[in-house]
Amino acid sequence: MVHQYKLNGCNIVLDTCSGSVHVVDAVAYDIIALYPEKSGEEIISAMLEKYKDRPDVTREELLSCLEDVKALKDAGKLFTQDTFEPMAFDFKNHHPVVKALCLHVAHTCNLNCSYCFASQGNYQGERALMSFEVGKRALDFLVENSGSRVNLEVDFFGGEPLMNWDVVKELVAYARALEAPRKKKFRFTLTTNGMLLDRDVIDFANREMHNVVLSLDGRKEIHDRLRVDFAGRGSYDRIVPKFQELVESRRGQDYYIRGTFTHANPDFTKDVFHMAELGFRQLSMEPVVCAPDDPAALTEEDLPIVLEQYEILAKEMLKREKEGRGFTFYHYMLDLTHGPCIYKRISGCGSGTEYMAVTPWGDLYPCHQFVGEEAYKLGDVWQGVVNTALRDEFNSCNAYARPECTDCWAKLYCSGGCAANAYHSSGSIKGIYAYGCQLFRKRIECAIMMKAVQAGLGPAEA
Repeated sequence: MVHQYKLNGCNIVLDTCSGSVHVVDAVAYDIIALYPEKSGEEIISAMLEKYKDRPDVTREELLSCLEDVKALKDAGKLFTQDTFEPMAFDFKNHHPVVKALCLHVAHTCNLNCSYCFASQGNYQGERALMSFEVGKRALDFLVENSGSRVNLEVDFFGGEPLMNWDVVKELVAYARALEAPRKKKFRFTLTTNGMLLDRDVIDFANREMHNVVLSLDGRKEIHDRLRVDFAGRGSYDRIVPKFQELVESRRGQDYYIRGTFTHANPDFTKDVFHMAELGFRQLSMEPVVCAPDDPAALTEEDLPIVLEQYEILAKEMLKREKEGRGFTFYHYMLDLTHGPCIYKRISGCGSGTEYMAVTPWGDLYPCHQFVGEEAYKLGDVWQGVVNTALRDEFNSCNAYARPECTDCWAKLYCSGGCAANAYHSSGSIKGIYAYGCQLFRKRIECAIMMKAVQAGLGPAEA
């Protein structure tokens, strides 16, 4: 499958199945578009007519271009056939090891964000803190089900995990004690709203946390609109200095500032640029996940604005990079040469199989976005996965499992998309979140364009 698009002066041709990216001039771009349907003579006639005012577009040049296109096709770099579908359904008989857990150490929060998918931290259930005993058993479950895999990942999540900080520290110490005898290595992530961030947390995180995710929605007026405490007071002024202190102490590495944009700020690039001006360089800005009737939900009217914002962001990032003040945007991190293997590109994040969420009571769910949905309970950390049919359903949920993905050029970049978003949008993990698909495709187009420009391949001739 071939996808062609023009962006920022680049004429880009993506051969989806080989992963080849070609930045070409306008004539070659048009020839490639006609190549599957027209004969060589038909293409030459069409090009001579379209470019009749360009003396450099001659029959000889067109024949040479046609030969180049054929050579790329013969080399498996253009019009490559999709031979990956059989691999996707091998997963039905494949039971991967568990490699990562999201530990919900706190089903409670000290903020009252109205758009929170976790219902202000309690996931539509009781407020609770995970005990050390439950967390310890969760770590044992991870080790026991990790097979020969050495590197294991644990995310301390909530609610707000700093509301159960002593247990977090105890669990890290317990995991470290397991490493040598069990021949494992743990990598920890802490996700926090920052309200309880202090020197003790910063020092411990710098010693033990491979990554820290910090929640900030951008401009003060945007952040304080929704990220408020239970008295209705905004949190921006209280957390930004703490985030700056933490990032400085980590030498600007191994963290993410993660924001959420909503109907209130479809012009989210202003918030991304604001965070960059605050000195943050590792940035992420996610579209809100909420019910369609929620006032925060993105609308169809927002869509063209948001799509344009992604282009604005990509162009500005290239400009700032040249000026020596660049920053990273999570969704534009794309490795075109040493990226994920084909199995990973087909299967995706591994939710419900390689990755699971653990509630304060030790219940297992496919990921944090399914917690509280009783139909999606997999088991618990004592018995393990008992709902094997559900695990198998997630095991076969991949880039080829959704009919809507059949003709989508981006399916090997999104792996079929987020199962949780699909479920909340369509009622099935094998459905799609159509709005999110449009955003994802635009982000990939922007990321590929940026890679092309950074490699000196564009802009191509207009």
